[in-house]
Amino acid sequence: MRPFDPRVTPARADLAAKELYGRVAAPRYAEGRIYEIIAPQTPLRGEPEPDAPLATEALRGERVMVYDTNGEGWAWGQLVTDSYVGWLATNALAPPERPPTHKVAALRTFVFPGPSIKLPPLEALPFGAQLVVAETKDQMAVTPARGYVPAVHLAPIEHYARDFVAVAERFVGAPYLWGGKTILGLDCSGLLQVALAACDFACPRDSDMQEEALGMPVPVAEALADPRRGDLIFWKGHVAIIRDGASLIHANAFHMAVVIEPIAEAVERIRGSGSDISSIKRLPSTP
Repeated sequence: MRPFDPRVTPARADLAAKELYGRVAAPRYAEGRIYEIIAPQTPLRGEPEPDAPLATEALRGERVMVYDTNGEGWAWGQLVTDSYVGWLATNALAPPERPPTHKVAALRTFVFPGPSIKLPPLEALPFGAQLVVAETKDQMAVTPARGYVPAVHLAPIEHYARDFVAVAERFVGAPYLWGGKTILGLDCSGLLQVALAACDFACPRDSDMQEEALGMPVPVAEALADPRRGDLIFWKGHVAIIRDGASLIHANAFHMAVVIEPIAEAVERIRGSGSDISSIKRLPSTP
């Protein structure tokens, strides 16, 4: 039997999700309860410690199935969108209320306490965050809690971008952050996941998962001889997106940023660090 991936399997030494009964051995099993992320963004960590490494981030409006809380401000659960498992701060969670109606289409926007952009903002929301808009008044979207968001920064929840590469290009210059998913910092697989999600394309969180799940393989020599916009280049632990016949875009620790660079230059540099291309994948919807 293929072992379960602990990153996306809600099971640990002392507890497992009830739906895993009979498939995963555990001393006890728990029913999950759905919660909503109410913080603009919140870390998901492998351990219930504030200094534990960042595994990924959850954004406002995302749902998480919570199986356990430790009484010290941490909840253990599984994100609904990409199935990632880990610990989140309980103060970033609340029982869900109304389904979100809109999402943030700007790289970042502000929530104001009143209908004036001169007021000190209450918080900042990242690209992809979801929220409920109760009404739109004087070019401001108003939430049920009477937060005011510039309507021009939002899009209806059912609206999707058409070109995920163009979405990724908007993040050029963002700093590299392991596990990050916002303009404040993101990693290579986070950039790809955010860009594809903006186009309603389901995408796993980590690059090895993405390599296995996404697209159809194209022979490496063929793909490099005729690069197609939207093709994905994978190395062990890394992914880049081809922009055109000469360049790619990726978040990487060499530049510590999201950058556009020549394909040949990136391939040669990464080969020099000891890693060759493992595959090139083509998505069915790539233009």
